[in-house]
Amino acid sequence: MNPQLDPKRLPQHIAIIMDGNGRWARGRNRSRIFGHREGSNSVREIVSCCRSLGIPYLTLYAFSKENWQRPDREVKALWQLLKRFLRSQLPEIIEKEIRLCHLGDLEGIPEGVVEELQAAVAETSRYDKLTLSLAINYGGRQEIARAARLFAADVQQGKCDLHEFTAERLSQYLFTAELPDPDLMIRTGGEYRVSNFLLWQLAYAELYITKVLWPDFRESHFIEALCEYQRRERRFGKTSEQIRQARFRTGKAKLL
Repeated sequence: MNPQLDPKRLPQHIAIIMDGNGRWARGRNRSRIFGHREGSNSVREIVSCCRSLGIPYLTLYAFSKENWQRPDREVKALWQLLKRFLRSQLPEIIEKEIRLCHLGDLEGIPEGVVEELQAAVAETSRYDKLTLSLAINYGGRQEIARAARLFAADVQQGKCDLHEFTAERLSQYLFTAELPDPDLMIRTGGEYRVSNFLLWQLAYAELYITKVLWPDFRESHFIEALCEYQRRERRFGKTSEQIRQARFRTGKAKLL
């Protein structure tokens, strides 16, 4: 454990918007694809860091609904890169007992990529050391609309009543139904927006924005994000005084 970190106050679920691959490559007079390839090395390092720290959930924004608007050559290259990444990293993922999950729609993803992704998800389903979720062909607004449609279909089929519709019930229809909400959302590249990522789930996440571009984002930057997270007071609508009193009561109870 890094001496800067309090192991008792680590986030349980971290979500990351991996931004800056194109700008990183452009700064080196290389193609955007080169930046995406280098960014995959950052993925490996951050996944390994989460595994060693014992952080149970990590979600990476790998391909958004909006990314389909990029040039065809780049989109095709991204799918090939994802396919190679899954194939090459699966042995290590299995060795580290990491469970791989997919958040998003399968429709539209190339068949070969779908096969590779589904095989990796099935082969790692029994592991629980770290749940690595890849948001692929994902959009937050689309996810919420999909959840509403699924609930409406259950009402029509008599499986539930309209009056049962609550925030908690809607959450059960999201791609993340089996995951806790993120505690920390990291965005690299310096942009101050969430880009249609986990719009429902980020309601009370701590946001950490860094100008470091994703291919340069490595363990030291990740640790700094965790340190910043631990410096913050998470109140969830309560006052600081209420939080302090709750901590005092918890500490007192442990002494008894």
